[in-house]
Amino acid sequence: MRIFIDDQEIELSEEQSNQTLYSIISSLGKYIPVGCHLDGLTPIGACRMCIVEVKGFRRPVSSCITKPFDGMYVYTNTEKLKIYRKYLTEFLFGERPHPCYVCLADGYCDLQNWKYKIFEINGRLVDYNEENIPVDDTHKLYVIDHNRCILCFRCVRICHEYAGPHTLDVKNMGANSRIIIDFDDKWGESSTCISCGKCVMVCPTGALYMKNKEISKTRRFDMPKFLESKGKRIRKFETVVS
Repeated sequence: MRIFIDDQEIELSEEQSNQTLYSIISSLGKYIPVGCHLDGLTPIGACRMCIVEVKGFRRPVSSCITKPFDGMYVYTNTEKLKIYRKYLTEFLFGERPHPCYVCLADGYCDLQNWKYKIFEINGRLVDYNEENIPVDDTHKLYVIDHNRCILCFRCVRICHEYAGPHTLDVKNMGANSRIIIDFDDKWGESSTCISCGKCVMVCPTGALYMKNKEISKTRRFDMPKFLESKGKRIRKFETVVS
C-alpha cells in the first residue's frame, strides 16, 4: 500500500496498513497532539486534537481512529489544522475553570503545554466557564478535581481495560459530562476501587492526583511500555505508592 503524508510518499508494509494514521505519522517523527489517545488503550477519537486533513474528505478526521487506504493523501500541519487545534485547545480550557498558576499539574499538564508552548495562544479565544465543581478528596490516596478534567476518558478506559473493576465511568453528556465513581459515589466509599493508581498516572491534566506527592512523581511517561509489559485484563497492579 502506498500513501502520501505531507506530499512524502510512504510505502506501507502489510502490518503498517492495519495501523492508524496516528501510529504511521508518529513513526515518521512528526508531532501530532493527542488528548484522549494513549498507546495501549482503545482509541476513541473523542478530543479531536489529532485531526489531519485527507484529500477528498470534506472535514478533518481523527488520526487515532482512521486507517490508511491506497493512494491516500494526508496533511498533518496545514493552516486550517493549526486554527482548529488552537480553538479545540481553548474550548477544552473554556469548559472548566483551569487556573494553571494554582494547579498541582503546573508544568506537567498536556493542556497547558498545548496552549502556551505548542500553539502559543495569548489571551482567551472563547469565554471560560468559571463555575466550580466540588472536589472529591475522600479517597485515602487520591483526589479527583472535576474542574481540571478535559474528559479524555483515559482514566475510564484504563480502569476497565487494565485494572478490571471499571470503577470509573461517565455521567451525562456534552459539557455536562462528568467522571463518576461507581454509581456516582464518593471515591472513599467505593466498593470496587483497588487503589492501583493507574487512572492517576494516565491523567493528562491535574484532574487526578495523589495526595502528598508531586505530580512529576506519579506521571508515567513510559506508560505504553508499562502497559505492554503488564498485559491486558490484569485484575490488580502494584500500587504507585512508594
